[in-house]
Amino acid sequence: MNEILFFGRNKEPKLIKNKPEKIIKPIQFKFENENENENENENENENENENENENENEKQIKQISSGNYSTIFLFKNGKAIEYLNKDDSKQNPEKIQIEENIQKATVGDGNEAILTKERNVFAKGEDINPNNPNEFINISSLIEDTNDRIIKDIVSGVGSIYLLTSNKNAYRIGSNKFGELFFDSEKLKKIEKPEKPILMMKNVSKTFSGNCSNFVFLLNSNQELFGSGYNGSGQLGLRESRKEEEYIQKITKIQNIPKGKIIDIQCGYSHSIMLIENEDENQNPKRKLYSCGSYRYNGLGKYGKNAYEFTEIKSSLFENDDNILDFSVGYAHTLILTSNSKLIGFGNNEFGQLGTGNRFVVELNPIQIELPKLRFNEDISNYHISCGSNKSFLYYSPFISNLEEDLIKLFERKEFCDISFKTENGEIIEAHKLILKYRLNQNENQIEKLQEIISKKSIKESNQIFEMIYSNRIINPKLYSEIKEIINLNEKIEETMKRIYLNENENEKDFIIERKEKQYKFPKLILIMRSELYRGMFLSVTEDKSNKVTDYSELSNKSFQIFEYWIYSNQIKEEIQITQEIIDEIEIGIDYFQLNQTNPNLFDLLINKFNN
Repeated sequence: MNEILFFGRNKEPKLIKNKPEKIIKPIQFKFENENENENENENENENENENENENENEKQIKQISSGNYSTIFLFKNGKAIEYLNKDDSKQNPEKIQIEENIQKATVGDGNEAILTKERNVFAKGEDINPNNPNEFINISSLIEDTNDRIIKDIVSGVGSIYLLTSNKNAYRIGSNKFGELFFDSEKLKKIEKPEKPILMMKNVSKTFSGNCSNFVFLLNSNQELFGSGYNGSGQLGLRESRKEEEYIQKITKIQNIPKGKIIDIQCGYSHSIMLIENEDENQNPKRKLYSCGSYRYNGLGKYGKNAYEFTEIKSSLFENDDNILDFSVGYAHTLILTSNSKLIGFGNNEFGQLGTGNRFVVELNPIQIELPKLRFNEDISNYHISCGSNKSFLYYSPFISNLEEDLIKLFERKEFCDISFKTENGEIIEAHKLILKYRLNQNENQIEKLQEIISKKSIKESNQIFEMIYSNRIINPKLYSEIKEIINLNEKIEETMKRIYLNENENEKDFIIERKEKQYKFPKLILIMRSELYRGMFLSVTEDKSNKVTDYSELSNKSFQIFEYWIYSNQIKEEIQITQEIIDEIEIGIDYFQLNQTNPNLFDLLINKFNN
């Protein structure tokens, strides 16, 4: 069930046979041999039909990543097809099947990388593996700090790949031509092609670059944005663009960032687009786009000169009730998908990559692109955009709740980990006690047995053990044989976890607290961890499962802020001034909501802060 629309440069590689090198309107893309036998075997029995449907779902597109000379199509079953440019007169692509358990793929200019579900990164390219540029090598295993080899995310740039670890550290490997490695060490100036990933910055929550970008953004946990690399057109959003700042040779903080939460930044060759989320007057999330960099070929979504800081993209095409669902940036063009089923674009259209049907070289302002009738048009949020350097894809990829992936993601969030294990080398690995309780037969003795097993394992083996426990999937048969006796494989555990956290009804995943006519959403799983009251409410068979309570109205604003922040982080906000009145309110709230007190507990933290 793949629906992919393609437009733009049909060359390097030539993705659609018997079509011109420039496809200026969106057309259907089909894989080779796709639908060849759709009219055959009409009388197959029901079991065979069910198997076909399962196979079809396995082949559902998850992600498309495209660069100058290659494109990777990643499927939800973890396999991928790679199309490479083949240097011959017909320009037929070389098609390669990648049989890896892939979580994410990324293609840059001169490099490719895949992130596996085991959290390893394999990459290839002239600047990654000069001796054999067409061979994938494990670059995550080259990180010197062995505790930092669990990779959370990957991003490609020009000749470079950025790695974000589960410890929130950002690394980089590849060409250093444009100074992206020139941060606080003078020694790195002589490293043109480091042979292993180099640590760029700590406490990083996200990294942003692009398949044609010689620069990188890094966002820390406090929503502070930093950048380095090529800045000849102001594409880093620095306020001024002076000649001596053409290459930013140190990690530099980006000032004058628009207010709101940074959701994403997409980078082209000489421009950047930022997506910011705020709440509107009705307290609904509202997203806006901001651009900076070169104006001449990229458009930036507005008339004017180069923009040296992020400024809002305004257009009548963005209606008041419209919201940004997805967007993507190529070498010099931008595409946006809105909640009102509009595809909007601006920038370079030399190869038809805007899909407008005309041959205007540049569209300076946002324009709406006419789309053919989509087969799955009932929910536009299931569609996504991917821009290659000079090509574009619009593809259907519905979200499917995946217990395995969500539990592992939860495992990576250190603020929700409440039990520690020590490996053979004394390294600490943290886990989620609530999930272990369900996985280990709800038996504390089994946790002690797990502690004993982990104490004899390396950090890598320990992480594999936890992934097997969390996902119920055999990753390492040898390790699985050691822990299978203590794992509860009852399918009812799956059902329980889905009901708690991944309920098929989206409205039941969160618990809504109404306070003074404002609503606050809390994940039920977090409240189950923190409160005996909510644990009894959500896990009880007989009690009312209502999604709303209003008992928080008696708390003052400051007390509720303290309560809300502690629920998630087990900490108190530094900027809040503690008073005796707040302490009294919180004490009553702790008792009423039966909060599970950890060490240090909330009341002790308040007293210490008050006394200091």
